[in-house]
Amino acid sequence: MNNKILVITPVRDIKNVPETLESIGKVTYLEDPSHNDVLNIIAKFDVIFTNPNKSRVYLGQDILDAAINLKVICTASTGTNHIDKTYAAKLHLPIISLTEEREVINRISSTAELAFGLTLSGLRHIIKGNKSVMHGEWDYTKFIGRQMNCLTVGIIGYGRLGQIYANYCKAFESNVLVYDPYKTVEDTKIKQVDNLQILFKESDVIAIHVHVTEETIGMINNKCFDIMKKDVLLVNTSRGDMVNEFDLVAFLKNNPDAKVASDVLADEVRNREKSPLFEYALSSDQVIITPHIGGMSREAMEIAYGHSAKKLKEFFD
Repeated sequence: MNNKILVITPVRDIKNVPETLESIGKVTYLEDPSHNDVLNIIAKFDVIFTNPNKSRVYLGQDILDAAINLKVICTASTGTNHIDKTYAAKLHLPIISLTEEREVINRISSTAELAFGLTLSGLRHIIKGNKSVMHGEWDYTKFIGRQMNCLTVGIIGYGRLGQIYANYCKAFESNVLVYDPYKTVEDTKIKQVDNLQILFKESDVIAIHVHVTEETIGMINNKCFDIMKKDVLLVNTSRGDMVNEFDLVAFLKNNPDAKVASDVLADEVRNREKSPLFEYALSSDQVIITPHIGGMSREAMEIAYGHSAKKLKEFFD
């Protein structure tokens, strides 16, 4: 095959992925390009292979207009908010993603595992405790945490990841509440609520596990924070756009016992350095931020990137 493939996400150390891509055509690897890096060279490529987790490149109108030879966009992710899907559709550009690949993504639990890890870290002050020891201190009194079998965990979204996360919380004997108007919870050990206000009011931990839609963007805002407990832990491994970060920072400033543990930031592909949450985290120990590593386990990457590369090959076969 004579296709020219531009890869803008690190793949060369993922088992079998480079070999699959190179069987489709000539591959150019740019593992951390800027927007302009891609804009300046995209015209000569037939394929762009991406993933939102590390990328600084939003595939918007300017890049898509410049991509005069582009035949397909392939993203090794379920989320596609790093692509202007509406404009791509106008150009009749197909997008290969994992969004509907249920059999594949059901094998991946890494994001739910990270959400639970962030939960424990936030409740038990693990990162702050480690920093304290590294500074020569040995004082547990600063880091008295919470015990999960005494807490209520509220889960927004009961899809694949929400269900896995709920099972982890059940194993730790937490009281689990779920809000999802599109799912019916059959597990008798989990209480489904039909009103988010109940979940906000009763939960010690709130974990977000929903997809980006017009309905969910900005769904966590001042109206929600006004109802939450003053020492709540908010966990977000979904997308940063679910939370109004200006409202979140104001809530944290007014409630010093509240905490947030997030793997995502609002507009993280194009403008993450100006995130209000990131700016606040620079001077506050109420915030834990990780660089969108939810799906970045070795096993998850082999599954996700491997299947995406395989689907791309099938596209040209």
